[in-house]
Amino acid sequence: MEIPSVILRVPNPATETNLTKRPDEARARAEANFKKEERAKDGAKAMMEYLNNARLVRERTERLRALRLAKEAAERKAGA
Repeated sequence: MEIPSVILRVPNPATETNLTKRPDEARARAEANFKKEERAKDGAKAMMEYLNNARLVRERTERLRALRLAKEAAERKAGA
């Protein structure tokens, strides 16, 4: 006898709830899932903003450091 490669899941009415029997619970579950997805999106957006701000600070710091080093080199050259 050959074993099927795909096992089909047979619903068990004793353990599974019918969504039409409890629409308020289904709605609450859907709203909870929606809020969870929104929090995840907000978290991802906040992380992108944080990383972008950190990159801007690094770039600004590098530019200011280069300006300071150039100024110090010019002062040393003028003083020598």
